Amino acid sequence: MKNSENISKTYNGPVIVIVGPTASGKTGAAISLAKKIGGEIISADSRAIYKYMDIGTAKPSLEEQDGVPHFGLDLVEPGERFTVADFKEYTEARIAEIRERGHVPIIAGGTGLYIDALVFDYKFDGLSKDKNHGTPEGNKEAKEYKDRVQMSKEFKVFGISWESEELRERISKRMQGMYFEKLYDETRFLVSKYGWGSQAMKSNVYQFVDKYLKGELTLNEAVEQSAYSDYRLAKKQMTWFKRNREIKWFRLDRLEQEILKVLGRR
Repeated sequence: MKNSENISKTYNGPVIVIVGPTASGKTGAAISLAKKIGGEIISADSRAIYKYMDIGTAKPSLEEQDGVPHFGLDLVEPGERFTVADFKEYTEARIAEIRERGHVPIIAGGTGLYIDALVFDYKFDGLSKDKNHGTPEGNKEAKEYKDRVQMSKEFKVFGISWESEELRERISKRMQGMYFEKLYDETRFLVSKYGWGSQAMKSNVYQFVDKYLKGELTLNEAVEQSAYSDYRLAKKQMTWFKRNREIKWFRLDRLEQEILKVLGRR
């Protein structure tokens, strides 16, 4: 009887994937959806995998998570290897666990190669065990696994769409709100502990915060350069995602209702 009860609780529907550029609203949308459908969230963000990088990567706080289980955060320390193959292996295990609990797996993130590795079922031939292969951003893997075949029917991928100027404004506002004492403390800690030897440090906002704290940039200059860096990232992310024609794009205010339709919840 116990086994039949477990089988009946297993979720067999699609895995929901929410993608989009940085600052597009993926995290908030995923949390709102999860609360309505009994979902659990797996981050697909190559910045959020790092411990201690919280404010500077816009990682959702416990308060913002609002009781929704989150995975894929704080997996490694800055400087540690975490390849695309590692992400795929980790995420597939979490998906299976979430399904067994009868909940809906929701993938949310902007790292295109992470998403593609999952939904196109890239085969890595044991590369996840080779910590010297690839970077956290997966540039080397991208060259070897650039060809897409067919997206797995297990996944339904939705994208958040913004006009270019709207997105630029969202990034700017987020960056302005990010520069406060806790970010400064976070930056001081990271620089003292890890220095600038890892790409994780160099590719995030901390480089601009550090220059501001040293007096090399004014506050306005640091904020502007941080926002410009993130906007460049956003454009690269959108270029990547547009290669996948199976992504269904919606404005943020329509996204949730469209996903609920696909799940037959409305």
